[in-house]
Amino acid sequence: MRRLFAIVPALVFVGLLAVFGFYALHHSPQVVPRATVGDQAPNDALPGLDGSPPAPLRASLKGVTLVNFFASWCVPCAAEAPTLAGLKAEGVRIVGIAWKDEPAKTKAFLDRYGNPYQAIFVDHEGRAGIDFGVTGVPETYLIDAQGRIRDKEAQPLSPAEADALLGRAGS
Repeated sequence: MRRLFAIVPALVFVGLLAVFGFYALHHSPQVVPRATVGDQAPNDALPGLDGSPPAPLRASLKGVTLVNFFASWCVPCAAEAPTLAGLKAEGVRIVGIAWKDEPAKTKAFLDRYGNPYQAIFVDHEGRAGIDFGVTGVPETYLIDAQGRIRDKEAQPLSPAEADALLGRAGS
């Protein structure tokens, strides 16, 4: 009987290894979950980076808007900064959400790389990120004029990717 109790955990462990190994071999890491695409944009109340009290996010979503989750500690976020600056120069409305970051570090990041945002919110705990379906930063969500999430990019935006994303605003 003792021998059986020693074998059962080992068999369970080997079985789990087989299941997870099979999943890992047949799962593409390039697949980005899009569970919230098509949904109404979340309306979390978030404080502003400027210290303003929490306000509903949807109040900042006017017309077609990009919602960009970023962080000062995120190297790819710095890489996409020129693309976001170019979009701002073209008149694209971008709302930034500093994800799981300290406001002082976020401000230093914006001082260094520029501020392409019309509004900046702080998501200290990551709750808004969960509601949007963020898997990591940077992630950019395309919100249409009706407040629906039309699409998302889960990588640093290049000019070509930004144009393609904005092209899906009316589709």
